[in-house]
Parts: sequence; C-alpha cells; structure tokens
Amino acid sequence: MGDSQVTIKLTSDEALVLSRRLEKPQMTDLSRVVDDPAVRAPIHRIAGTLDKALPELFASDYHQRLEAARRRFRPQD
Repeated sequence: MGDSQVTIKLTSDEALVLSRRLEKPQMTDLSRVVDDPAVRAPIHRIAGTLDKALPELFASDYHQRLEAARRRFRPQD
C-alpha cells in the first residue's frame, strides 16, 4: 500500500493559490506550524511539485495573477 500513488487534479487557479499558501509556512519554520514530521514531508513534496508545474510563479505579473485567481474563488457580493 505504501507504493501506490494518488493523483490530485487542480485548476491553474487552484494550484496558484495553494502554492502561495504552502509557501508561507515553508518560508518560516514549518515545524512551528506542523509539529509532525510525517505531515511535513508530504507538504514539502506537494509544494515542490506545484513550484515545478507553475511557470506563473516566475512571471513578472505574478502578484496580479495570484490576486486575480483569489478573486475568482471569493464569493460574489
């Protein structure tokens, strides 16, 4: 069972927003937020996979793209 893999499909908006959210705890000390090393390992792996899959992270208008993606998830008034 430990060798089986799970595939998660995300839209580019979902991936962009999630990548940013996962970046914050990694920029600080993830062990302060997540005390279990067994949980930290998959978080690092997911964050690394997102970083490789998202060319938007390196775009000059990254912050505008991120904010636009966030707006699309917020409820409309």
